[in-house]
Amino acid sequence: MAIFLILAPYGAFTFLMLVTSAEISVLTASAICLATVAVDVARGRSVKVLAAGSAIVFAAIGLYLALINPALGTLGVKLSVDIGIFVISLGSMLLRRPFTLQYALESVPAETAAIPGFLTANYVITGAWTAAALLMAVANLVLLYVPGLPLWSSLAVAFAARNSAIYFTKWYPEYRQIKYGTPPALFPTPAEQD
Repeated sequence: MAIFLILAPYGAFTFLMLVTSAEISVLTASAICLATVAVDVARGRSVKVLAAGSAIVFAAIGLYLALINPALGTLGVKLSVDIGIFVISLGSMLLRRPFTLQYALESVPAETAAIPGFLTANYVITGAWTAAALLMAVANLVLLYVPGLPLWSSLAVAFAARNSAIYFTKWYPEYRQIKYGTPPALFPTPAEQD
């Protein structure tokens, strides 16, 4: 469920770009990001760097479209979003707080968070998302400068990159648990999860 809420603004943005204007798409995505921030605050959780940063990116692009350059094309808007997400993701790692760490700390017991390698695992997962954002940006950039390419090629790259990052995010913690071994008490059994 958490991954759905994290990706909801981007899914809404992608869908709305197909059926309405870029301005409405980015402003709606920004509103959804702000709603996820409000849900986190209401539940006593921390404000997530990804959600707040994405809200700013979407709003900035929306304001740019409304006030400066309403003729910015669809590819320019998508490229701007991808670059914004890339900067947020890479910036979180450069600031030594990979954005996935906030989500991980809220979803695992303190004992798990204290395991050596927990922070490293978050860097690796954030790196996967950073690479996915970079691939999506490059695909849109190529499409922008090689107009003969079909639009679906950029969509295919975005779909593959995003889904690979989702899969990796789910797979990598299990892989680390198997490879490095984690005391069983640190992970709840199915009976304990109910």
